[in-house]
Amino acid sequence: MESGPDSLFVTLLLLLHSSHSESERFEVLGPTDTIVAVAGDDIILPCYLKPNISAEDMTVDWLNLDFKDGRVYRYQNRKIIREDQIPSYIGRTSLFEEELWRGNTSLKLSRVQGTDEGHYKCFIKAKSWDHDLIIQVLVKAVGSKPVVSIVGHREGGMGLLCESEGWHPEPELVWWDSKGVHLSAGPPEIHRDFKGFYTVKQHVIVQETDTNRFTCRVQQSQINEKLETEVHLPSE
Repeated sequence: MESGPDSLFVTLLLLLHSSHSESERFEVLGPTDTIVAVAGDDIILPCYLKPNISAEDMTVDWLNLDFKDGRVYRYQNRKIIREDQIPSYIGRTSLFEEELWRGNTSLKLSRVQGTDEGHYKCFIKAKSWDHDLIIQVLVKAVGSKPVVSIVGHREGGMGLLCESEGWHPEPELVWWDSKGVHLSAGPPEIHRDFKGFYTVKQHVIVQETDTNRFTCRVQQSQINEKLETEVHLPSE
């Protein structure tokens, strides 16, 4: 078997290529638990490379997989790429660019809103290697104290309306009398605004009782929150 200069040159090239490919290999690491974000706060979605090699010349993509076209942020060729970014994230996302050299590709998300909830992918691509991480974000927003209005006489009773806004996730509204008996009510009306926060309202018709006290409660079991308002109807 011949081992002339040409053969030696090819061998060296293969070794250099193999060495370069191995040097680019990395893992993308971050939290495994769900991140609970309070609406209005700023949060950080941790994501970093192991080993702590520089990501300055890599592509850093952050995606919200719950969106059809889910680009939250892109860094490529040492600059921010703003094309195709989800409009609701414009002006609210950033990397720690001064930390890219040590493999920190975490995303800062400012002024959290309801539509930010979802599964985020931190995708890092080098020339010959890529890896990613999925992080789940749950957004928590406690809405307003329920407002109860007396609508007037309805179908042999008194009509009441309860309304509360600014919740996330979607809440449940229930009515009770003074003895803790659940009252049958009409279907709830649910509205979600452009930031992803919920308003709920519901009508109920009540009959006169010995106390004439009724309670509207708005609750959200996922975030273990509830608010309630009691109303006292004057006797006729």
